[in-house]
Formats: sequence, structure tokens, C-alpha cells
Amino acid sequence: MSDRPRAAKETPLAIICGGGSLPLAVADAVTRRGRRVVMFPVRGFADPRDFADYPCHLIATGQFGRFRRLAVQEGCRDVVFIGVVLRPALRQIRLDWDTIRQLPRVFAMFRGGDNHLLSSLARIVEDLGFKLHGAHEVAPEILVPQGAIGRHAPGPRHEADIARGLAVLAAIGPFDVGQAVVVADSYVVAIEGAEGTDRMLERVAALRRDGRIPSAAGTGVLVKTPKRGQDRRFDLPSIGPQTVARAAEAGLAGIAVAGGATIIAEPQRVAAAADRVGLFVVGIAAAG
Repeated sequence: MSDRPRAAKETPLAIICGGGSLPLAVADAVTRRGRRVVMFPVRGFADPRDFADYPCHLIATGQFGRFRRLAVQEGCRDVVFIGVVLRPALRQIRLDWDTIRQLPRVFAMFRGGDNHLLSSLARIVEDLGFKLHGAHEVAPEILVPQGAIGRHAPGPRHEADIARGLAVLAAIGPFDVGQAVVVADSYVVAIEGAEGTDRMLERVAALRRDGRIPSAAGTGVLVKTPKRGQDRRFDLPSIGPQTVARAAEAGLAGIAVAGGATIIAEPQRVAAAADRVGLFVVGIAAAG
């Protein structure tokens, strides 16, 4: 049975948008299934002009009341968060009445890592009367499949680095640190922290220029997986063309990500970019 008749009966989907191309990719995918979407770009991270083809309401970080009022007005019951939003400082939270009522919970959100903050945010949104979904649940085509993307595939040397990277990420997962690591010839070069993947890769490129990485350029793998126990409705690891460019600048051989649990922006451009610079990009099986 086609998805379209079923989707047409669903209420509109509210998409809270951070930066990057993923919010629009999700909106387009959901629309192709026949479901109406309403975009809620977050001020300072997403530009409403990028969503000119969709109903759109700009919101500020922490404006629970404004979001609730507008989403109800649009008939939305389901919500997706997607796109880049940096962890805000408490002073950056815009207070409206609903936010003030939630202040003790808002303060508690910031006493922990990103997964704690996002899971707490999910509970607040659902207590406002909405159902929160992962972007991959409403648009499964945005996920990296298992197997190679593009012409190149990892060899035995790279497979060993991937295995070491997975072991490192499994070990640090309980500490809510990061989703990515770079391993070169079984040497752990970098672990992602608050700076994010792109900045971590810039750091690896600087280390290589300074001669701090013992292996030659063209070795090493970026490995990305969700944190163990992570709330997958939020912040699944993601890659895009810029990830490939940064990995190439860092002198890596390739990128390995959890297949079926990593979001890919512009997959055709990712494959073309990887082929152009000679990197492999591969979706791998990874425990979650």
C-alpha cells in the first residue's frame, strides 16, 4: 500500500531547524510522502529565507511558549529537531512565560553532557503536548546505508583502524564525550569533544602539518557512531561534503560511520567529493 494516502491523513509535522542543509532535505522527503511540514528555524542558526517554499516561523532558543502557540495554531502534533545548533549558555535562553514556568528543569538540563541536555529537552517538549520523533523516522532516506559510498573501499589496514576507533568510542560513550575519533595505524590521533567533527579534523590537519602524526598522509580513518544509550531522536552523527573536504585536508584515507544510524547530507555530492580526492566513505555495522 502506498505511503501517500496514509500520510495525507496525518497532522502537519513541525521541524525545528538548526543550521545546514539537513532541515530542508528532511522537509522535502516528508513532503514527497504527502505530509505537510511547518518549519521553525532557530534564530542565529537557520535562515528563514532558506525555507521560502514552506510555512515558516522564526523562534529563539528556549522560546517554548512561542513554539507551542504557533505549532498548535498550525495543527502540528509531531515534532522533529534537525540541523546544527551549538550548545547555548544559560544567558542565551530567551524567556517567555512557558520557559519561566520550566526554569528549574531548564537549569537542570545544563548540569551534564549533551545527551542529558537533549533528553531533558525532549521531556519538556513532550510535556507541552507534542510527540518527538527522530528525523530518520520520518525520512529514512537520509541515513547512510551499510557499504561503500562511491568508488573506494577500506582495505585491511583501514579495517584495523576502524575497529580501534569503534573500541574507543564504546569506551568513552558512557561519559557523553563525543561521537567521533580519528585513528591512524592503530594510533588514536584525536577524540571529538565540544568543538565538533569539523574542528577536530582541522586539529588533525594541524597536527599532521606539525609532524605530530607519525604515519604518512593518506593514512587514518575518521570513525563516527552514536553514543551508546544516546537518545536517537536527537543529534545522530552526520556527514556531508564538508566532512569529506576536512578529512582530505587532514590527510586521512577515509571515513567510516554507523550504517543505518548516521545522517548524510547531499549523498551524491559526498560520493562525488570522496571519489575526486580518493577517500573511501563506508557505512559499517556498529553496536549502539
